[in-house]
Amino acid sequence: MVRRDVALTRKKLLAAAREEFAELGIAGARVDRVAARAGVNKERVYGHFGSKEGLFAAVVSAAMDELADAVGAPSGGIADWVGAVYDFHRERPELLRLLMWEALHEWDQDLPGEQERQARYSVKVDILAQRLGLPAGPEAATVLLSLIGLAAWPSAVPQMTRLVVGPHVETRHVQDTIRTSVMALAERAVRDQLDRASHPG
Repeated sequence: MVRRDVALTRKKLLAAAREEFAELGIAGARVDRVAARAGVNKERVYGHFGSKEGLFAAVVSAAMDELADAVGAPSGGIADWVGAVYDFHRERPELLRLLMWEALHEWDQDLPGEQERQARYSVKVDILAQRLGLPAGPEAATVLLSLIGLAAWPSAVPQMTRLVVGPHVETRHVQDTIRTSVMALAERAVRDQLDRASHPG
């Protein structure tokens, strides 16, 4: 019973903190507001996560888990995988907001949980390299980074997407057009990369 209560409290804190951090970033977020949103004592935050930075790291980690569960690694059709990543960020833009706030925060040292997060991407790079027949190094890593960028960018900067595409960007037809274009670009980029790898120089 106690263990279940602890798990429930942690879940409530993570949900409340995701809203707070996505809206206000690390610097603007307040632990007392997170606790109030979760309906728990502020000291519980420090008991579970140690600090505001520790809470933020846990929120990002939980969001990354959701992405991994929803999308997985790029082991099938590359265009389909990019489409799935696009859909995830379109439906749940909080992760991108968290990552953008994280980029603006000046860390004095490595990110909290940096090694674990690097390991996540390393697995994806290895799977992508195997899938495409590329060396599992910077070449495959750059391809993965580019694919993520294609899939995430329209949701990461919705104001730019609106300015470029036009005021009807939120309609189903336009969203389908963007998604289809992103998938096609990804497939073409991977094909070009493979052509360059098979015909160096």
